[in-house]
Amino acid sequence: MSDAFSSREKGFESKFQLDQEQQFRAAARRDRIFGQWAAGKLGYSGDAVTKYAAEVVDSNFEKPGDDDMLGKVKADFKAKGVTVSDADVSKALLDAYGTAAQQISSEKK
Repeated sequence: MSDAFSSREKGFESKFQLDQEQQFRAAARRDRIFGQWAAGKLGYSGDAVTKYAAEVVDSNFEKPGDDDMLGKVKADFKAKGVTVSDADVSKALLDAYGTAAQQISSEKK
């Protein structure tokens, strides 16, 4: 009986680890997609989009949560005179997460 519980526990631990890894991957991809959206709003194209998206991703490692990343993007919008409401920024971040989750889910198949 002990072997059955041990095996079941290992199964739960493996699933938890996989779920955590996929959540991390989705969040990192979300940040990149969000950075690409923001780059488009700022008028960037080509390599500048990739570079800016990387800056957005890096900015999200400064503090826990998304406030540092959102602050960077909003400050960049303000500096360039781009008017985007906070609601639109939040919606873009949420949409980016949905896109990232779909992409990662389809990669598993």
